[in-house]
Amino acid sequence: MDNGAILYTAYLNGDESALEQLVKLYYDGLVRFAYCFVKSAAVAEDVVADAYATLIVKRKRFFSRASFKTYLYKTVRNKCIDYLRFHKRFVPLDDLQNVLSTNDVDGAVEMNERLAFLYKCMQSLAPQYRYVLTLVYIESFSVDEASRIMGKTAKQTYNLLARAKQTLKKLLIDKGINYEDL
Repeated sequence: MDNGAILYTAYLNGDESALEQLVKLYYDGLVRFAYCFVKSAAVAEDVVADAYATLIVKRKRFFSRASFKTYLYKTVRNKCIDYLRFHKRFVPLDDLQNVLSTNDVDGAVEMNERLAFLYKCMQSLAPQYRYVLTLVYIESFSVDEASRIMGKTAKQTYNLLARAKQTLKKLLIDKGINYEDL
């Protein structure tokens, strides 16, 4: 059982502080992931809050071969898809800096600038490319976990990841950026 599953089980057994720990553990990553879908920090935060609300209201026991983190990301993915189906539009990129936050002040500015630039480049990629790159490289999911979240086979995810990296590399080269410095 992973740490998220342990915390969720503790919450279901009445430990309210376990829910707070779950939020602290996954919130930032979930917002970044949701942002890839909805392209608005405010909406991404709302979607993540809705996913946590689902955990609170439905109070389902977690029985899965996947990690709780994978389950939570899949829940957020589904909430994003529901949101997009309802609104049938994308919101423009406007406040990435609110999503990319760090406590290390010394290196934060340079790191945030590089991440913001890379993130902006990723936003011009096809949605599936953005999703797989975010899951594997930003959120550190394995390809198998990313496959479960995206609803694809591992082979499809490997192929998608390879094409996404190739497309991002070409985009960076076209902009005159040395992708190895990122």
